[in-house]
Formats: sequence, C-alpha cells, structure tokens
Amino acid sequence: MAKIKPMTIGNFLRLVKGRGVKKLPLIAGHKLLYSCNLRCRMCPFWRRKDEKLLTLEEEVKMMNALQRAGVLFMGFEGGEPLLRRDLPQILEESSKRFYTSLVTNGWLLKDKIDEIKDYIDNLFVSIDGIGEVHDKLRGIPGSFERAVEGIKESVKRGIPTSISFTLTNENLHEIFKVIELAEKLEVSVSIQIAYDYSTAEKLSPKKRDEVRHVIEGILELKRRGKPIIESEKYFEAIINSWFHEIPWICKPWLTINIDPQGRIVLPCYVLNEYQGSEKVWEVDIIKLWNEYDWGRYSNCNKCALACYLEPSLFTWKDYRIVRERIIEPMFSIIFDYI
Repeated sequence: MAKIKPMTIGNFLRLVKGRGVKKLPLIAGHKLLYSCNLRCRMCPFWRRKDEKLLTLEEEVKMMNALQRAGVLFMGFEGGEPLLRRDLPQILEESSKRFYTSLVTNGWLLKDKIDEIKDYIDNLFVSIDGIGEVHDKLRGIPGSFERAVEGIKESVKRGIPTSISFTLTNENLHEIFKVIELAEKLEVSVSIQIAYDYSTAEKLSPKKRDEVRHVIEGILELKRRGKPIIESEKYFEAIINSWFHEIPWICKPWLTINIDPQGRIVLPCYVLNEYQGSEKVWEVDIIKLWNEYDWGRYSNCNKCALACYLEPSLFTWKDYRIVRERIIEPMFSIIFDYI
C-alpha cells in the first residue's frame, strides 16, 4: 500500500497544520539540477551552470521541511533528473513522505528504469511531436526514439506513465498525432503551453486563431474520453482568459518550487524565472506563506502551467472537477492494490 500510506498520513498532518491557517502549499516541485543531455530550444534551464547540488542529506532536510508545511505531492524535474547518480535514493526518501512524480526527457530511461520503478507514482516523459519534429525542438537527433523506448519499458513495469507535451508555434498540430501515439502506448498525455523565458528561444504559440482552434480541438478530444490528464476546466479557463478576457484566479501559494540549491522560488515558477532565495529548511514556510502578498498575482494569467492553473480551479462545489481530480484517481489507486 505504498501509495496510500504517505497520502493518508499527509492528509492528516495537513488537516492538523491547517487549523486556523489560511494558506498551505499542497504541491512541491524541485529541480534536482539544471544540467541536461538535450538542448531543448524553448528551455532556459540547461543553459545555466549548476552550483553545488544538494547532498542526499540536504534533500531529506528539504523534504522534511515540505512535509511539515503540509505538502502532499512532490514532483522532481530538471534539467535531466536521471543524470543524478543518487536519484534512486532521493526518490525512495520522497516515496516515504509524498505522492511522487518524475519528469524526464527519456534518453536514459530504458537503462535506468529498474533503479527508480519502486519509488515513483507517476512518470512523465517529454515528447513534443513525432520523429524529427520532436528531435528538432529537443536539439538532439534520436531523442524521440529513445523517449518512446523508455515509455515502453515503463509501461511494462506497470508504472503510471504520461507523455508531457509542450505546445509551441512549431508543433501545434502535432499534439493530435501525439495523443494517437499515447493511445497506442497505453499512456496518458499532459499538455502545457510554452512560456517565453528571457534566456530561451521565443517559441510560444502566437497565431491566435490557430491556437484557439487547437485548444478547442484538444478540449473536444478530452470530452470524448481521450487520455488527456488536464481537466476540461483547464482548457476552458485558457480559452476564457486568452480569447474572452475572463481571467482565472491564480492561487500560486498552492504550489511551492525549490531550486537545485534548496532555495524557495517566489512568487512562482515563471515570474522570476526560477530564481530561488532562502533555503527551504531555514524558513518557517507556513508563516512565510501567510504573510506573503499573493493577492497581487491573482489575475496574472501570464502562463498556462497546469501546476498552477489546475489547483487554482479546484473547488469542492464543482462535482465535475471533484470527480475527475479526487474520486476517480482514488478509485484507481485502490484498484491497483486489489
């Protein structure tokens, strides 16, 4: 019952911590390093030089601090996390505390999968198009084939696996081919929209009519039951914000991001381009979270990252999203162990 135990304990701790407190982080994202073996054109992070990375002991200190603050979901990314030799040990520690996910470009996945398979609840493998389209965006020939091979190995081992797709102005219509690929591989698809970082190529989709047509097409496929992770409300919120000037209310405090040196990224992933400040284990996170001026970012809408938009949309009053985000995943977890 490895998946249920940390979540059950975490929910209880979150309930206790939350008494009399307005804001607690729910989701944590941590870049283990910036180094990467690919050269994705829309990504600024591989262009940065890594400072001294956290030791395993420091990673544990970080996780303990996040657990005390009420975090339930932990996502590891990079750079390329599989480049870290101590990744299995880091994931093992995370699996004791959180529902744990990992994002990888898939290049090393086939060779490394057996080292990490017991410690992750969800695996996300980046694919941004079919064949050469993906390779061109990712900067290295053969990266599509390696990613697909890694996904197949992950599926064989029964790991819940998803393709992570980034919509850019060069691959908009490839998403429909990738959804077909996901069905063939028996995995799901997570869809993000590229954000134009100051130190990367500006590849976010620019043609409004074309972008709207594609997002509406994805939404229709979602309604027809295609394996798309993001909710209907996620795509509806993007359409309303970008094309009808109806903003969604962002709650960036639900997500806490930690840079490779263990520093908290404020206010969010994109606005300061992942520049951290204070060490997470040296800060009273709950006090910081409830004193920080989050209100000025509520109508930002400068990105469409699911890690911010999806939690911000959640409400217990909307049965559709409660069913999709709470009830159905819980039954899926339970049935995995029956």
